Amino acid sequence: MFTINQIKEAHSKVKSGADFPNYIYDIKNLGVEKYKTYVADGHSVYYDKSNVKISSEPKYAGLKIEDTSNETQFKNDLKAHQKGKTNYLTFCNDCAKNGIEKWIVDISKMTCTYFDIKGNETLVEIIPSLN
Repeated sequence: MFTINQIKEAHSKVKSGADFPNYIYDIKNLGVEKYKTYVADGHSVYYDKSNVKISSEPKYAGLKIEDTSNETQFKNDLKAHQKGKTNYLTFCNDCAKNGIEKWIVDISKMTCTYFDIKGNETLVEIIPSLN
């Protein structure tokens, strides 16, 4: 079973959204199958193949998630983050302003799905391969 410290070490290499695919492959190698990240405080819940889970501590003070999602602006902010134009905290603030409550990464499917505060899927992205 992986540890939060191992995940933190992998995450410490991430400077922007451009580093996200490498992070996913690093935690996949640790045995992470899926994780959920909650925008309100940045904590994540990680699952292994047996559905055993561990949770991280909150990363920052609580953010207010807007009740109405703005998918167009969220997609623009996400693209900027993926190009390395914003850091993680800025991206989380952008998510909150755009009504994104959480994202779920499914490593077996190599997808990252974003959800609004009402639990609706806002966007499903394929995580790029490292080839």
